Amino acid sequence: MARARPSQAQPAGDGIAPTLAELLSLKSLAGARRTPRSGRHGIAGPALSPLRGRGMDYAESREYVAGDDARHIDWKLTARTGRAHTKMFQAERERLTLIVGDTAPALYFGTRVRFKSVQAARAGAIAAWVAARDGDRIAALRGSLHEPPVPPAAGTRGVLRTLDALVRWYARPPSDDGGLGMALDHAQRLLRPGSRLIVLADAGSVADTPAQRWPVLAQHHEVILLMLVDPLEVSPPKALLPLADGAGEGASRLELDLGTQRVRARWRECFGAPVATALAQLPARGVRVAALSTNDGSDAWLPLLGLPWHQVA
Repeated sequence: MARARPSQAQPAGDGIAPTLAELLSLKSLAGARRTPRSGRHGIAGPALSPLRGRGMDYAESREYVAGDDARHIDWKLTARTGRAHTKMFQAERERLTLIVGDTAPALYFGTRVRFKSVQAARAGAIAAWVAARDGDRIAALRGSLHEPPVPPAAGTRGVLRTLDALVRWYARPPSDDGGLGMALDHAQRLLRPGSRLIVLADAGSVADTPAQRWPVLAQHHEVILLMLVDPLEVSPPKALLPLADGAGEGASRLELDLGTQRVRARWRECFGAPVATALAQLPARGVRVAALSTNDGSDAWLPLLGLPWHQVA
């Protein structure tokens, strides 16, 4: 699977911490997505029926016609327009989109455009908006020792709950991070066959995840993995790189000579190899995967949604 290409989306916010307004503004990037056809076609999974009937979620109101159930009259719209209107409800054939956010400390870093954590929040927000457009129920979770998952909900309610969680998770490193493995444990308990799982993770967290976990998840679910990377990690300059350990008076300072072959090889082993390994191996395990750089458009991964399920690179 190739690296995600930049889109025309413009950066917003300060790039250090995501804001709710920033994530709300990304709705337009999901607007070009077409609503899936009904039934199960390729990766679509259980989809919303085009038929309107009784169900859990309000869909729209239209003018009352003879034979409509009087119990569903939209009294507010009727009073406002002076013409009788009835409420219509979406038939209950909803898929679950579960967004799993890695909150490893390595994500709260960036050298181009924005932190990896902010890019994770933005990509997760676009995933939530796409899910709402597709008629899915939306849930979210992270590997937390204390915080429960965001419960599944459809429509704008599900999106807003998820965006609120993404803002909190990616404003600063949570003190109770339990790791990506714990998050995937939680996900397995929440997922149902046919669900869509979108994982936002640092490449190091992916490298620490046992390889056999991915085909187990992909066996019954659509799995998309977005690895957040920074240009400095994948293409370091051939120069002295000054680094600080800590902040304030107690901080120590060191320099890495990335011009030497030994140091560059070690750098690639730490940062480049996990990305390359995941891109090469996970598609064969049923996972659609992309590396999303901090200077990519936050919607650059959306072409993954159009690929066949279990595509091999």
